[in-house]
Amino acid sequence: MALVQVHPILMAEDDENDVFFVERAFRQSQVLNPLQRVKDGEEAIAYLKGERCFADRAQYPLPHLMLLDLKMPRKNGFEVIQWIRQQPGLKRLPIVVLTSSKEDPDVNRAYELGANTYLVKPVKFEGLVDMMKALNLYWLILAEKPSVVP
Repeated sequence: MALVQVHPILMAEDDENDVFFVERAFRQSQVLNPLQRVKDGEEAIAYLKGERCFADRAQYPLPHLMLLDLKMPRKNGFEVIQWIRQQPGLKRLPIVVLTSSKEDPDVNRAYELGANTYLVKPVKFEGLVDMMKALNLYWLILAEKPSVVP
């Protein structure tokens, strides 16, 4: 019986508390995909390029999905979306913005740049678990995944 490769989810998030709660929500939601985490936009781009400490694709494979915070140091989420959508092999990577901002200009700009969906981080943990269950069902189980290459 062949083993099915479970592709990672890349999470670009600078807030350690948010990472902790998302990881916990993943476990409670039984998300099988491993979570790879980068702390800012520059690390996200380095990961996707396979550069620096992310050069080993066996340890850091390309993700099937990206969870992206907008407000990060060095390069923000908008800059990351813009960069990804300009890369021939990566431009189809599904990007789920996961942020605290409900501001219309942020929502509109994220979609204009090419985000696939925009989710506002719930205040309560139970809401985050429900959100991760829905994310898992739609993006990782039901939706067909596009080819993504470096």
